[in-house]
Amino acid sequence: MIPAILPTYNRAPLTFVKGEGTWLWTEDGTRYLDVGAGIAVNALGHAHPALVEALTEQAGKLWHVSNLYDIPNQERLAQLLVDHTFADTVFFTNSGTESCELAVKMARKYWSEKGEDRTAILTFEGAFHGRSSAAIAAAGSEKMTKGFGPLLPGFVQLRWGDMDALRAALTSDVAAVLVEPIQGEGGIRVMPDADLQALRELCDETGTLLILDEVQCGMGRTGRLFAHEWAGITPDIMMVAKGIGGGFPLGAVLATEKAAFAMTAGTHGSTYGGNPLACAVGARVMELMTEDAFLPRVNAAGGRLRQGLEGLVASHPQIFDEVRGTGLMLGLKARVPAAELVKQGYAQHLLTVPAGDNVVRLLPPLNITDDEIAAALDRLDAAATALEQAV
Repeated sequence: MIPAILPTYNRAPLTFVKGEGTWLWTEDGTRYLDVGAGIAVNALGHAHPALVEALTEQAGKLWHVSNLYDIPNQERLAQLLVDHTFADTVFFTNSGTESCELAVKMARKYWSEKGEDRTAILTFEGAFHGRSSAAIAAAGSEKMTKGFGPLLPGFVQLRWGDMDALRAALTSDVAAVLVEPIQGEGGIRVMPDADLQALRELCDETGTLLILDEVQCGMGRTGRLFAHEWAGITPDIMMVAKGIGGGFPLGAVLATEKAAFAMTAGTHGSTYGGNPLACAVGARVMELMTEDAFLPRVNAAGGRLRQGLEGLVASHPQIFDEVRGTGLMLGLKARVPAAELVKQGYAQHLLTVPAGDNVVRLLPPLNITDDEIAAALDRLDAAATALEQAV
């Protein structure tokens, strides 16, 4: 008999009833150190007082009116995003998947309005852009697409990091290139700055739109507000979600005026996207992340955590292979099954996140303390020791 909840998740046997900062509690009072942050969503930790205040204040006033009317919180958050990024305009969604749908539509509509038959979108092996029909077609992997055909056409997958293949594929029918500056689900695989710069140059030469998926690597996760800033480039369109709402469902598509010119009234919409509750929280997240001291602290914390992880790799060569990533988006490539390392973390009351390429992700709240970093490293050390003893 099928359960009341559709069984599409392989859930850990854990139930949490309370969260505060980097910690979660089960019903019996057991405390877990959360360095997964809801898969990079709880960017400011659990129950951050400023976000709780923003949400409850708005909840006492107005929850929902739909996009038939002006929403002041939307305008406030959109202006913050425009002021601090490359973008001229913003559309609010509820998730990264919805952001992917709009990014694809926007790129194709751009060329349609210009009267050019350019519909192909280049993507990369190992990508994850969501689970809608467009998003799984963009990723292209058998794991994502098997049984869900016919797939939305027009996507061409290239090998990750193969710039020669990219150059050859950028033909006159290509509308856009869609890429994560750092693949999250794919195993914390970082696109080098030089490759991002070359990609931007190739898109400029061919007129191709550049779409960046910063759903996981954006919102301060790498020590810059967005990961592409490290390479000194800007996209034409960018997908955002996860950390932007600090735990409240919220996503966005940011774009230049040029890229968005064809998206006129009636070409796209959302019932819940940009509702007053989500945007009240999102605006507070942006205000906190753009304070002068915030990102330098993320960089310092990321350096401290990475240094500790490198030490674990050296201490446990049977368990760990290497450290990957930037800032507080880090991964441990394991020599044992990554799922076993995650499971052993549970035994040490530590929460991590598995990824592709046999990697365990560490995506802690961006305001994790030095003591909490030390505790996470101690628990990972204990988990690795336990696995060594089990061999």
